[in-house]
Amino acid sequence: MNAELDGTIGSILKVYADREGVILSACDGDQPGVQMNLYRFVKSIGLTPLLCGNIKGLQDPYRNPTTQEGFAKKWGQKAHMVTSFADGTKISFEQAIVANATGMSIAKRGMLGYDFKGHVDEMTSMYDIEQLKSLGGIVDYVVGAKPGPGVFVFGTHDDPKQQHYLNLYKLGEGPLYSFYTPYHLCHFEVPLSVARVVLFNDVVMAPLAGPIVEVVATAKIDLKAGETLDGIGYYMTYGQCETADVVRSQRLLPMGLAEGCRLKRDIAKDAVLTYDDVELPTGRLCDRLRAEQDAYFAPAKTPVAV
Repeated sequence: MNAELDGTIGSILKVYADREGVILSACDGDQPGVQMNLYRFVKSIGLTPLLCGNIKGLQDPYRNPTTQEGFAKKWGQKAHMVTSFADGTKISFEQAIVANATGMSIAKRGMLGYDFKGHVDEMTSMYDIEQLKSLGGIVDYVVGAKPGPGVFVFGTHDDPKQQHYLNLYKLGEGPLYSFYTPYHLCHFEVPLSVARVVLFNDVVMAPLAGPIVEVVATAKIDLKAGETLDGIGYYMTYGQCETADVVRSQRLLPMGLAEGCRLKRDIAKDAVLTYDDVELPTGRLCDRLRAEQDAYFAPAKTPVAV
């Protein structure tokens, strides 16, 4: 149930798992697993999923443990953990690992993230279906929609006869059809994952291969050279989704590696950090595995004609 780990080095961990003949899997109950179950269902009845979505009640990248202290105390949670929910870092990791398990991408850095107070069923007209198809589907989120908390999948069907029956069964005229799960029950559902893996070798969710979508560290405040970055859900950074191609080409700093890095230069609020902006701590296993992942899944170089 660690989306941050999965979204940072999950692909190389899957390689290690496959080598050892063991199963690496996310789980039921957390939003990514619930989305994946719904995605599988939509595919299984003959539709093509084009969007996997997550429903949020709040999104403010500048929240911190001080602003979230009261909420955390009320529910017996850690302030930095609930901050990562509020500032968008958690949902970025969750949607990134859904993308990496489905082959989907994102429409833009940070995702579209509409603010919409109606039901997700009413959102099917808000997306450009041709854009969704060209990207191979996208992951996204919405703030304020019903049912919350929940997840949704939008799919399409090319057969006019099946379009007729989807309309008959009250899913509308398309071209996008809405499916949703109105809850995720966290630890209550985890035993289902254990049973699926142990009894049926059924992986709830795992990366298909190398990363497609990543989460990059972004300055929550103006940062100063010489400072050491704090962790996920604290005061200095928040995470947002970006495509793996852009992360690689621009040397963007993965959010999962940001904690403990020392800044070599000033960074303006909302700027995305790069490897060139920081000094990594020495001797970390996460950095070694990340470097191994980058090398293992590096794009093949095109031969140069001579």
